[in-house]
Amino acid sequence: MSLKAFHILFVSTSILLCFYLGGWLMVEYKRTGDVTDMIFGILSWLLAITLIWYAKAILRKLKQISYL
Repeated sequence: MSLKAFHILFVSTSILLCFYLGGWLMVEYKRTGDVTDMIFGILSWLLAITLIWYAKAILRKLKQISYL
């Protein structure tokens, strides 16, 4: 597995997990009213957006490398 394929797999999984964690924490915030759940939920979504930016940058940088 190449560096490019690993990054696509790892970053995609991380993005999905961050969005899921943020959603789960927001549901917990609505259920319990704990402000830390809301803060960490928002931070998780911001991390997911940052990872999307990172994925675009790394794909641009590794454009000439094959997926194999």
